[in-house]
Amino acid sequence: MAKKRSIKKLLIANRGEIALRVMRSAREMGISTVAVYSEADRNAPFVRFADEAVCIGPAPSKESYLVFEKIIKVCKDLKVDAVHPGYGFLSENGAFATALEEAGVIFVGPTPYAMKVMGDKLAAKEAVKGHGVPLVPGTDGAVGSLEEAMKVAKTITFPILIKAAAGGGGKGMRIVEKESELKEGLERAISEAVNAFGDGSVFIEKYVAGPRHIEVQVLADMHGNTVYVFERECSIQRRHQKVIEEAPSAVLTPALRKRMGEAAVNVAKSVDYTGAGTVEFLLDERMEFYFMEMNTRLQVEHPVTEMISGLDLVKEQIKVAQGEALSFNQEDLKIQGHAIEVRVYAEDPANNFLPDIGRLNTYRPPQGPGVRVDDGFEEGMEIPIHYDPMIAKLITHGATREEAIQRMERAIDDYAISGIETTLPFCRYVMGHESFRSGNYDTHFVRDHFKPTDLEGKDPGEQAAAALVAASIYQERTQRPLPIGQHSHGQNPWKLKRR
Repeated sequence: MAKKRSIKKLLIANRGEIALRVMRSAREMGISTVAVYSEADRNAPFVRFADEAVCIGPAPSKESYLVFEKIIKVCKDLKVDAVHPGYGFLSENGAFATALEEAGVIFVGPTPYAMKVMGDKLAAKEAVKGHGVPLVPGTDGAVGSLEEAMKVAKTITFPILIKAAAGGGGKGMRIVEKESELKEGLERAISEAVNAFGDGSVFIEKYVAGPRHIEVQVLADMHGNTVYVFERECSIQRRHQKVIEEAPSAVLTPALRKRMGEAAVNVAKSVDYTGAGTVEFLLDERMEFYFMEMNTRLQVEHPVTEMISGLDLVKEQIKVAQGEALSFNQEDLKIQGHAIEVRVYAEDPANNFLPDIGRLNTYRPPQGPGVRVDDGFEEGMEIPIHYDPMIAKLITHGATREEAIQRMERAIDDYAISGIETTLPFCRYVMGHESFRSGNYDTHFVRDHFKPTDLEGKDPGEQAAAALVAASIYQERTQRPLPIGQHSHGQNPWKLKRR
């Protein structure tokens, strides 16, 4: 039986929008919050929002957010009850969770054992065997040589996918179309894996053509209860990283949703999982699905699940960490409408999505019915070069998928950002694309449907920007209020040119 523990003070071992998002839920639960921050984030909104805040080092994450000894010292100094890791940084670091446990601090997440197993793709595949979870054909263990790789590849036939065992985020991953490309692909994957994770172990899987990336949200308590909170479609990606997500998927039938949900629950049970986690699947053209991996943390895209389920996943995480049982069962959960999320990255989609840095000269997020913005920046702030370039997550919800799309188009048009390039023009393009509208798309959307030139001459912000400049000049010269019809309200300056 799980021991009930009360959390009265929560430290958030993260930054930006996710730190702020966790703090808001904690405050609603009557829990005081502690922020830890780097020198680069000294003036960030999450630091001001917290009840207490402590600087833990210079801007580079390896000197601040990744140094868990510093975080544990803050926990001891401020008598912190629990730590929420957010996502990224230390969120899937079993050593951090163990060190917290030894210090008498609750880790809001799964056990170190679950993180260790699911953090290694080979160990994860081994763990779920015998639990009714479909697996992509491939190697059972790491590939030891080119000869072994060639033997496996010929058995499962080309194309194949080489993946880092400790990988994530598209690193240490190579698609090999034919035998002559195997040697180079293997060497590059191993090199990337070593550089990114310090582990050169790679394995081989059959490459699934035209796949869709479907993930299932699970919640599990310490009393043996596990549920799935439906799925998220995450197939719009660049560089194997998600840009747009929606829930539910446009192509899953109720029967397939149930099968995938039950498979996800079985994955969680294979490691006695507790808390919130996400099981990722590939869905092929024949609507067959295969287990890919499990992320043992809160996902970036969790808001779309919250919008269609009515749950606050952060609150559920905290309740589980306190030893509480889930207050609902599978039959209680119902899909409510449709939700879409776009990630607002400081990236230039017209230049291969390269990161962009600078100052947010203008920053005005959209508002209105069915619109949610999770962000961590304010107008006038600099986008730091040290961290992920995500500025915000824009989420819309509607009674139907079409309404959610229409609402997203309006919200993007209302989003005012200048000083940097963002992914908003690309996201607006996707919303209007026939493949997305129809739900007939896969992880190759960017490759198959998007060219940088597609954004030329289609920027609704260009004319708006010109109108705003003209109106400002008029006002300065005449010292009179703007004539009716020349106010900025309702215009769309989300792609103003740098000045």
